[in-house]
Amino acid sequence: AEHHLNPGVAGTSPAVVLALTAAATSTIRLGAGAVQLGHRTALATVEEFGLLDALHPGRFDLGLGRSGGSGAPKAAAPRVPAREPALVGGGAPVVDGLTPGGLRIPPRFSYEHLLRHPRFALHQRLLQLPGAQSQPYDEQIADILALLAGTYATADGVEAHVVPGEGADLQVWILGSSAGISAEVAGAHGLRFAANYHVSPATVLEAVDAYRAAFRASVELDRPHVSVSADVVVAEDEATARELAAGYGPWVRSIRSGDGAIPFPTPAEARDHTWTDADRALVVDRTDTQFVGSPRQVADQLETLRDATGADELIITTITHDHEDRIHSYELLAEEWERR
Repeated sequence: AEHHLNPGVAGTSPAVVLALTAAATSTIRLGAGAVQLGHRTALATVEEFGLLDALHPGRFDLGLGRSGGSGAPKAAAPRVPAREPALVGGGAPVVDGLTPGGLRIPPRFSYEHLLRHPRFALHQRLLQLPGAQSQPYDEQIADILALLAGTYATADGVEAHVVPGEGADLQVWILGSSAGISAEVAGAHGLRFAANYHVSPATVLEAVDAYRAAFRASVELDRPHVSVSADVVVAEDEATARELAAGYGPWVRSIRSGDGAIPFPTPAEARDHTWTDADRALVVDRTDTQFVGSPRQVADQLETLRDATGADELIITTITHDHEDRIHSYELLAEEWERR
């Protein structure tokens, strides 16, 4: 994913990281999760990923997000209201923060303090040219799709053809966190949609509802296709897994305080962190919805997430201080999931 000015996240340039990864591998599928269009142009995005596809054909997903800009459409599409009370498939309400199957849906987190943080203004200053204004998100997505398809033309008939880029074998995804423009655009264009449970667990249900409500069949898809993310740490037993996951709270606090993501703490460093009530309020929705435990415990929770959201696939993200622990977590989960 594209993130900037974070000392602990190497995510400034997804296309560069993907090129390096593709050159060192041969078969795994790679993708952006996501390129943030608020400070980019449609042309630059298609050129970058068209070049990647030319070098490593058919291996890339182009995941598109909208952070960094206004994202407002010229003509607002009908909005699907947030669930009040929250509902899951079949009309069952979320009661006391839990779906009938037991998935935790915490209270909505407010990002207002981050928008007022000086670092947000610094992002805007450094990521956009002076006087530049972000293109409305729905227009930008339409332009990207047209440039990829080779159908782009201005109102007075001037065509644009991107080489490399036009005809690139890219699977386009829209990433979104709520029942807003991202979900609507993904549905309207018949694209695949990825919803963030691990970043915004409070709004995942309304996000997938909005996408499905807006969905129109396309050449790409004849039915909605939803992927849902979860933050996961697996070890042989719950106590070990929780030790490995101890740094998650301080790490999330560093992001949500506005200071930027710190290098992921060791368990010992995490234990040394002094928590205030304000700190806990910043992270509780994330720590309460992280899936941590033995392979069986975590797989059970993932099945609950799948069933509550109707997900076609799950995105698993695992962060630990030691890379070997991260790999082992994936191995344990894969073995358990394969048995089911």
